[in-house]
Amino acid sequence: MNRKFISLAVSAAMAASMFSAAAVQAVDVSEIKVGVIYVGDENEGYTASHMKGIQEMKEALGLSDDQIIEKTQIPEDESCYDAAVDLAESGCNIIFATSFGHESYLFQAAGEYEDIQFAHATGTQAATFAENGSTNVHNYFTAIHEARYVAGVAAGMKLNEMIENGDIKEDEAKIGYVGAFPYAEVKSGFTSFFLGARSICPSATMEVQYTQSWADMAKEQETAKKLISDKCVLISQHADTTGAPSACQELGVPCVGYNIDMSAVAPDVAITSSSNNWGPYYTEAVKSVIDGTELAVDWCKGLEDGSCYVFPVNEKAAAEGTAEKLAETEEKIKSGEIKVFDTSTFTVDGGKTLEDAIAEGGDYAAYADYVADGYFHESEFRSAPAFDLTIDGIDSQE
Repeated sequence: MNRKFISLAVSAAMAASMFSAAAVQAVDVSEIKVGVIYVGDENEGYTASHMKGIQEMKEALGLSDDQIIEKTQIPEDESCYDAAVDLAESGCNIIFATSFGHESYLFQAAGEYEDIQFAHATGTQAATFAENGSTNVHNYFTAIHEARYVAGVAAGMKLNEMIENGDIKEDEAKIGYVGAFPYAEVKSGFTSFFLGARSICPSATMEVQYTQSWADMAKEQETAKKLISDKCVLISQHADTTGAPSACQELGVPCVGYNIDMSAVAPDVAITSSSNNWGPYYTEAVKSVIDGTELAVDWCKGLEDGSCYVFPVNEKAAAEGTAEKLAETEEKIKSGEIKVFDTSTFTVDGGKTLEDAIAEGGDYAAYADYVADGYFHESEFRSAPAFDLTIDGIDSQE
């Protein structure tokens, strides 16, 4: 799922076009067919969350099983194009693909089947296609950075408890993070998590190590153990298996997961997990085809719309009062009181504000369009994450 960041330069005009919409032709609900291309299967958390969203859509719209065609374990190569063509020839009215590397192949098929809608998760190209006249290509993502920030608050609560109990010293509040790839999606995720943790435990630091894979249980377990050996006292992840939590359970180290509730594999140490809820998008997109209404070229929603969430707290592993604090934090994000990437809460390049770094020019100048009103406007100009900075306090070993 090579969900790689492509470009940061975004003008106001481009931003407006990215979130414009395209009309589709109505289809009777009894006749609609939906195609889905997955990079994995139900045994991998990221794909499982998409499958769950498709099931929610099916139930919400009253579709039958034979109206949905799902293709699993489709690589990020010509296989995706072949799968998309097969789905188109099978009569699908809308086709989804879920991995970044699928995008160019999916949109290649879209150019050949202009009466069919093609929607791609995590990608960045739909707006450009729309500017060039295409009306059947779309990107979608969730504002998962909001849920990750909330999960980070749970981590901060646990770190404070460990400090108060004398388990660690204040300057030993080091988080280990198992990342998949050094892409914007991962960097945005671990930074939002870290900012949530540090909002509660100001002395927190973080070490990030990458597995170079989205779903490799053995590597994730090995990486978690290495982070623990590097004196990380709490582990989190942006990787799709239960490898890291299982290592934490073995070694008695608290953890915060991703995509699924990890308490089944780490009942003594798993605090909570953040997750995407793809159901709202799949329901909205398929219903737009049924109704013949506009379908967003670039779609992103978050906590307020239920498109991302945090699993219930495991009281056995969490610090006292965590559930209440998470509920409070969620409400503040929904109301806008908390901005996840509030630039007053972090520095870059050894102590500079992001605004000052941008003003100095150089590489940071590319972020100028994203920063206004005191925060980085993540997922507002496009659905895919754009925050790919490494802030002070995080050691990201690329």
